[in-house]
Amino acid sequence: MLAAPSGTTTRPTADRVRQAVFDILLHAPWGGPDLLNGARVLDAFAGTGALGLEALSRGADYATFFEKDRAALAALRANIAGCRWEDRSKVIPRDVTKPTHAPAPCSLLFLDPPYRQDLPGRTLAALDAQGWIAPGAIAVIETAAQEPLPLRLENAEEADVQPPAAPAGEGEGEGEEAPPPPPVYAGTLLAERKHGAARLTLWRLKA
Repeated sequence: MLAAPSGTTTRPTADRVRQAVFDILLHAPWGGPDLLNGARVLDAFAGTGALGLEALSRGADYATFFEKDRAALAALRANIAGCRWEDRSKVIPRDVTKPTHAPAPCSLLFLDPPYRQDLPGRTLAALDAQGWIAPGAIAVIETAAQEPLPLRLENAEEADVQPPAAPAGEGEGEGEEAPPPPPVYAGTLLAERKHGAARLTLWRLKA
């Protein structure tokens, strides 16, 4: 059982969502054990570190965790220590949208940001600029189920993805709000799943 901070600032990844993520990574045609074995992993908006730690347990070589909330950092460090993976982990206590330069690029990235703040694309652009993203890296992104896709589609013609429905009453009549600008980062959409209020999308970056 992982330690988790009290309060609502951090939203720990639900067990069923974490299981769904790794089922896809391990069993998709583009995935498999080699995707995790020896991988360098980045867990952005890490919270308790559940996704990065799960990747380490399944053969990843090293995980870097970005987290800035003080309570979440305490839980994250406790969880890394509890797993005895201090030598395979690094915690960076800062805003992941303003990252430091990467010591080495990562092939697997997890992003579970606060919902509805258009963070995934901006975060990946910032990470890419600092060398965190390896060519062909896989990104797993969790957003609210009704949010637009978090990245621009590089495979828009092939992707079988339905846009989120607008809430009742929106987009009708005069004075309607302009649609949000397109995401600032692009990727090839590999898979999409919805779990209650959450939407998982998996992407190949910089193919």
